[in-house]
Amino acid sequence: MKMQLGTTVRDQITGFLGVVTGRAEYITGCNQALVAPPVDAAGKSVASEWFDEQRLVLVPEYGTVTLDNGKTPGCDKAAPKR
Repeated sequence: MKMQLGTTVRDQITGFLGVVTGRAEYITGCNQALVAPPVDAAGKSVASEWFDEQRLVLVPEYGTVTLDNGKTPGCDKAAPKR
């Protein structure tokens, strides 16, 4: 299933929980989602992890994160020129 950006998901194998913040779609069909977990008990950031989408299940009770990118769409800096 194609994971929608901003949805909360859980990995069925590890229990890793977080919000889908990115997707990678491959020609081979093994698509992946980048999952960003909440901060830990001390308030420190925890690293995001990539998971095959077929391992993930939606956790609808958390809702969907949406961002207003109308004023500043994209990143803050231009991509490097080669």
